[in-house]
Amino acid sequence: MAVQPQTQQQVTAAPAVSIRRIFGAIGENYLLNRFLKAILTIWAVATLVFFLIRLMPGNPIEIAIYNLVNTQQLSYAEARIQVQSLFSINLDEPIFLQYRDFLGNILHGSLGTSYTSRGQPVTQIILGFLPWTLFSVGLGLLVSFIIGIGLGILLAYKREGIIDHTLGFIGAVLSGIPAGVLVIMMIVLLQPKTGIGIVDWSKMRGAYSPDVQPGFTLQFIGDVLYHAIIPVVTYVLLNVSTWMLLMKSNTVSALEEDYVNVARAKGLKDTRIATTYVGRNAILPLVTQFTLALAFSLGGSTLIEKYFVYRGIGGQLGTAVGSRDYPVMQGIFLVLTIVVVFGNLLTDLLYGVIDPRIRVRGGSR
Repeated sequence: MAVQPQTQQQVTAAPAVSIRRIFGAIGENYLLNRFLKAILTIWAVATLVFFLIRLMPGNPIEIAIYNLVNTQQLSYAEARIQVQSLFSINLDEPIFLQYRDFLGNILHGSLGTSYTSRGQPVTQIILGFLPWTLFSVGLGLLVSFIIGIGLGILLAYKREGIIDHTLGFIGAVLSGIPAGVLVIMMIVLLQPKTGIGIVDWSKMRGAYSPDVQPGFTLQFIGDVLYHAIIPVVTYVLLNVSTWMLLMKSNTVSALEEDYVNVARAKGLKDTRIATTYVGRNAILPLVTQFTLALAFSLGGSTLIEKYFVYRGIGGQLGTAVGSRDYPVMQGIFLVLTIVVVFGNLLTDLLYGVIDPRIRVRGGSR
């Protein structure tokens, strides 16, 4: 049987079909689809941050010049000569060329060098400060999550009682206090002159004491916890009421579901119903909240770390913003964006672990 030759239209349509199949395969593969969206989101946010920070009033050179003029009583021309000898940057370069260099550095695994730290790599700065913020924020959120989940279940089972009204009122008050106000209140209440005087702020500066040798020793671990206790308590107070009220609402909704009544009709114990049926379904929506709260708390740690003089990425971000250190600002915002985006992706994957009814579609269960 003779083979019919392909027409020009069929040959032209073949690549289009292949491209559609490729994009169709990407769309059907859940993990690959989510990963590509995450990369696109990170690029979009990084691009937006790059252009927005350059719209801020002032630049690192001008700020450094005025600092020399005010502190060393130099003329503007003399201060400019000194600053230009210190800064190896050209802010007069076209913005799109700067953006090209920025993306090129990222693709080569570099975040550039700091303007104000005499050429120190931004990656080195972030690696030096980020672990301490992860420790304090992570510990504070974990403690607040555990306490809030337990109190939320208690309030749901004891609703309309004195415990419900008391803790509900306290939670409503705490959730309405802004972070800045809470920080100021803690400083005033804990310092010796105006408060109860149980905190010596001069000894709690930084992440650990200078005379303590870092290492996996009880002395170092205890000293780190001592320096982080106030930021951790602050994160707990800022978040515990949110977890408590959300868990109470979810638990009350779960208690009204038909499967709970069926479980009770089968004669199952209340403890098993509370953990297996009620608690598991009530806590599921909070998993997303927790990962996103961790990511956003990293970015919101600037105020807490600044006032408590804690060594963290938030305080370093505040310093970079004040001096208009563009590479440090870009690097920190990029890292925070990556944490938020991939934290959200991790949440989707954890859903399938917590609730077996939820599985990843396309390519795997």
